[in-house]
Amino acid sequence: MARKRPKGVLALGWACVSCAATGRTEHVPTSEDYPDHVVRRIHFEAGGGHGWRISALTTPRQAPARWKIVVITGSPSWAEYWAPVMAELPPDREMLVVDRPGFAGSEPFDCVPDITVQAQALAPALEAAPGQKVLLVGQSYGGAIASLLARDHPKRVHGLVLLSAFLGAPGPTARFLLEHGSKVLGLLPRDLRHATLECTGQATQLHHLHAALPQLRVPVHVVHGDADDFAPIDLAERLARETRTRRPIRFQSVPGANHFMNDAPPQLLLDVLATCVPPEPPPLWRRVPLPKLGWPFARPAGQLAQAVGA
Repeated sequence: MARKRPKGVLALGWACVSCAATGRTEHVPTSEDYPDHVVRRIHFEAGGGHGWRISALTTPRQAPARWKIVVITGSPSWAEYWAPVMAELPPDREMLVVDRPGFAGSEPFDCVPDITVQAQALAPALEAAPGQKVLLVGQSYGGAIASLLARDHPKRVHGLVLLSAFLGAPGPTARFLLEHGSKVLGLLPRDLRHATLECTGQATQLHHLHAALPQLRVPVHVVHGDADDFAPIDLAERLARETRTRRPIRFQSVPGANHFMNDAPPQLLLDVLATCVPPEPPPLWRRVPLPKLGWPFARPAGQLAQAVGA
């Protein structure tokens, strides 16, 4: 059984401090929690010619699942905190959750604040098996990056989910953390320092998000907890309502959920993601009506005798 992960602002801060002190990059090592055939750590080379080594978690499958869920995490970017959800994923789904550049086990060591560069680097995460469909999930700060990925790789992405999207203006808890973090930036561990730099500089880059969404042809889902005090829900709802896209953006409010839905009981997030996957169409033979038979022997016995007598 997996260990229960620490929750809350103090626990997240302590995770960064303890990792910096011990030299670890994984905040809660999945190797101690789940078998390798359930959740596995992998690495791939960043796209865009950057050459960085990107760390990620994946759910191994003997055969490719019909849908692959690719998660672009928030800030700080820790795939480890998605491990409980990944372990409960049904066998007909698979998931890849990345540590974004500059966080956890991913290179570079420096911060990569440009969301367009992040999108270039994470493009290999969209690789899928033949016939496999990709549902791309952008969590919090990762929402804008995922939107750029969906626009730049339209043939690879079949649906986009903006989960707890951070849209430049922080909620009360995030505002408190960013204001105080900015004052002691040089004292913060790497991941908290990079998170502070990213979030304080995101607002000037949101024009990339607003330019990308209207170009998407795939279904877009904006999902937000109504108890989110990091990213205001009203901004997410306004984005869904006012953005003019090729098809209407679906907005879903999750009652009682906070900013970290991946840290809630796994079934909550699994149910949310299930609503973002379209149902499989029925087999072709059930969609095409069969012609009605008009031969004499297909008629009732009385009608057949009458037809012969005539």
